[in-house]
Amino acid sequence: MRFGVLDDRLIAVLPDGAAHDVTALAGPPAGPAGPLQRLIERGRPLSAAEVRSSPAVDVGGAAWDAPLPFPRKVIGAPANYRAHVAEMGNPNTIVEWGVFLKASTSVIGPGRTVELPYTDVRTDQEGELAVVIGKEARHVSASDALDHVFGYTCVLDITTRSTEDRSTRKSYDTFTPLGPLVVTPEEVGDPDDLALRCWVGGELRQDSNTSRMIYGVRRLIAYASSVMTLQPGDVIATGTPEGVGPLADGDEIVVEIERVGRLAVTVSAAGALPYGNRMGVPTA
Repeated sequence: MRFGVLDDRLIAVLPDGAAHDVTALAGPPAGPAGPLQRLIERGRPLSAAEVRSSPAVDVGGAAWDAPLPFPRKVIGAPANYRAHVAEMGNPNTIVEWGVFLKASTSVIGPGRTVELPYTDVRTDQEGELAVVIGKEARHVSASDALDHVFGYTCVLDITTRSTEDRSTRKSYDTFTPLGPLVVTPEEVGDPDDLALRCWVGGELRQDSNTSRMIYGVRRLIAYASSVMTLQPGDVIATGTPEGVGPLADGDEIVVEIERVGRLAVTVSAAGALPYGNRMGVPTA
């Protein structure tokens, strides 16, 4: 199944393309985390019969919202493709760095706008596969890790190449475009063998496969769960391949992942300021 959020309604999109509003099956009214969070917390998958008995809905031309607008955690996997490690000129990988956290408030949905913070510091796109956790995981083994997955979606880990800590540079509002749909594991198959491409302004910048990850999805979940408890609705951005590059005002960013979907957003520099004028810089 493919799940998406539209106008505060939870939509289940079936393989035949028919869509049904299953909001009522998700439980009580949704809070800031959104209706899909409620469905994930329900703890059991929807049956085909439940979906087909729910009201049909027309999603033609739909403007999807972020499927999880305010996840409990957004976990990032730095330097998880060796070719990206090489292009950045730092020998460390996820093995040395571990994982990091991004602010949940950085999430935006498809069709929204990434806001560049600075006029004179490079900000890059990083197209990635995202894993949505379906049930609590703590100290799980790699062999059991996929049992804790609700589904997969597309994510852009937008990154400013400034001097601050990684979590700061990646946590500006609008820096985590997510969606449009969360696709359940039976439709995706092996998450460690998916073609991944990313375009900026029509230029193909990233063209790789998740098979090239250093920590595959199973190992990444196992590792993250050895550090912190993974909770339903947590999002893990699994790292980006080579081909990252600077964004400019007016760019369109598109990331497309085999069997998962296509996410597109635009870029604006309308509010950008010189890096030296940022908050926190000492004044004479």
